[in-house]
Amino acid sequence: MELMAEITAAAVKSLRERTGAGLMDCKRALAETGGDEEKAIDLLRQRGVAKAAKRSARAASEGIVVVSRDADSDRISMAMALSETDFVARNDEFVAFAGQVVAAAGAAELSTGEVVEGSVLLESVGDLQAALESLRSNMGENIQVGGAVTYVATPDAPVGSYIHFDNKIGVLVQLEGGEGVADAQEVADALALHIAATAPLGISEDDIAPEVVERERHVLIEQAKDEGKPEHIAEKIVEGRMRKFFEQSALVWQAFVKDPDVSIREVLERSDPGLKVRRFARLEVGG
Repeated sequence: MELMAEITAAAVKSLRERTGAGLMDCKRALAETGGDEEKAIDLLRQRGVAKAAKRSARAASEGIVVVSRDADSDRISMAMALSETDFVARNDEFVAFAGQVVAAAGAAELSTGEVVEGSVLLESVGDLQAALESLRSNMGENIQVGGAVTYVATPDAPVGSYIHFDNKIGVLVQLEGGEGVADAQEVADALALHIAATAPLGISEDDIAPEVVERERHVLIEQAKDEGKPEHIAEKIVEGRMRKFFEQSALVWQAFVKDPDVSIREVLERSDPGLKVRRFARLEVGG
């Protein structure tokens, strides 16, 4: 009980928000892991009382994501501007600044397809820093420039984009093998919406970070042990559950949000057997 008393209410609240587990479950998990939130998440998942963890919220937890297309160069840019409150995020001056940020991303010589931190963009575009400091002074908040990315569309590689209605989530997705495919752009835009809704960890299972896969496998192994399964049975159970993990986390294996009876792989094949996903970027305020 003494150890549990050292766990702060803020730590419990954060863990509950990330896992959906109950109050006492969160307190116990934090106590047993010495207050380590990541270890507590794994422990709660092993016990079957937690959902897959959300990423920790950032200090500037409000803001908007914006997308801009340059018709002359076929460059499509996406960027995020962050604020402390939703009130400021809806302010016209802040929205105009977000437009400056995405324009700067389009004009800067960023590596195509690479999501960069706001600090990189600020270093690349000198007058953006001055605009940021002015806005901070006017708004009285710690405004930040979030991530930014630019794609270049070609006839073979169309780029789809989607901004969620509240401007909190934005997606760019680029296909390949699209030249001569009549509905390639339509497919790209549909996949952008899908990615916004499902937040895949990679295009295929091979694109998911090895440390993420191993962490998931470890949690599932511990779950099987806790269920008292014999080792040879536990191994089969874990492999089956890992397949389910990949179906939920790898884009091409996910069920299409507009038609859950087909996978994203099938959506692409129905359009054209040569159509593939080259890359995608997903920016989420507070994500």
